[in-house]
Amino acid sequence: MRLDTTGKLLSVIIPAYNEELMIQKAAETIHTILENEKIPHELLFVNDGSSDGTWGQISALSQTESWMKGICFSRNFGKEAAMFAGMYYAAGDCCVLIDCDLQHPPQKIVEMYRLWEQGYEVIEAVKTDRGKENPLHTLAAACFYSMISKATGMDMSRASDFKLLDRKAVTVLLNIREKNAFFRALSSWIGFRTTQVEFEVQERTAGTSKWSTMSLVRYAVSNISSFSTAPMQLVTLLGVVMLVFSVLLGISTLYDKFTGIAPEGFTTVIIVQLFTGSIIMMSLGLIGYYISRIYEEVKGRPRFVVAETSGEVEEKPQLS
Repeated sequence: MRLDTTGKLLSVIIPAYNEELMIQKAAETIHTILENEKIPHELLFVNDGSSDGTWGQISALSQTESWMKGICFSRNFGKEAAMFAGMYYAAGDCCVLIDCDLQHPPQKIVEMYRLWEQGYEVIEAVKTDRGKENPLHTLAAACFYSMISKATGMDMSRASDFKLLDRKAVTVLLNIREKNAFFRALSSWIGFRTTQVEFEVQERTAGTSKWSTMSLVRYAVSNISSFSTAPMQLVTLLGVVMLVFSVLLGISTLYDKFTGIAPEGFTTVIIVQLFTGSIIMMSLGLIGYYISRIYEEVKGRPRFVVAETSGEVEEKPQLS
């Protein structure tokens, strides 16, 4: 089935955090590709509280180019919030989300748009390789995607944030009121008519990655807990392990007592108490983390706060 997409607008959403060196190159590269393909488009940059000249670059370009728009957060709210803000303010009939560093090849946008013209509503770009990165980072990423794939029941091993979404899919995502939403998994979870395109991760041409090892760990923990209760079941598993251990130790102790070879002292008691205490504290910490996430959700604070806009951005009420 081929849709009538004559005059249909494509919104390209580009989160940016301290990407001063990449704003103009990303804008011109993507615009040129879409202009040559005669695809009606707008570029919507979302400045996620950058501390460099990122917003200045976005604002200056949007004053001279009608296809360029910008949103500036009041502070850093994170990439997930930037993507949702872009979808909220986008005017297009479909939206593409792409990284500002151009490690997602913008040429693939055309292929994704043509698939959308054929009637697909979610087009996911999946990685054929991860490019050059630290081996430890590669191992950590493999472990994370293995866990999130088992938790969601979907293959996330090659997933990325590089996607094209029909307006229907965007509306569904915006109506999901989770404050700590995991876009990469949610955009697959919502369903719709889906297909994939493959891409190779490109080398960054300017600037450096803003993801530290610790920020990646926090990102992984946050997303696993937001999309799965599997870690909570670990408490039950540890309880079962402790019960089995206690029963075996109890049988051993009673046997030694009845046969008269029970050792003197409290070594066994101390070991059991330390082991039990460790399990309890780990379990309480895990439960406490989930309670803190519930607390964050029920407070009802907005995902992001927009300080200012540039270009022809439609005025909208704050998204809760």
